[in-house]
Amino acid sequence: MDGKMLARLGAVVFVSLAITATAIEMARKETVPDTEHARAVEPARDPLRDGQRRCQQLGQAAASDAACLRVWAESRDRFLGRAPAPAIPPTKGQ
Repeated sequence: MDGKMLARLGAVVFVSLAITATAIEMARKETVPDTEHARAVEPARDPLRDGQRRCQQLGQAAASDAACLRVWAESRDRFLGRAPAPAIPPTKGQ
């Protein structure tokens, strides 16, 4: 068998595999999700996120706003996976 014949045989095998794969893909039936009963799911409101939005809208004034400082501390604690800091630190006399 010479090189030309081997190249032709390889090309015929390749083309036949490509045609077979195309026929299988075209014969496959696609399942369409049932959108008739689908409904929009509204995410639960997150008060922390609302506070962050409020602070974002305040701009530079948010740096001196006590509520924004509290929101940022809570956000940082949530991100780092820490328990939130107590609102009022205990005194030594108690």
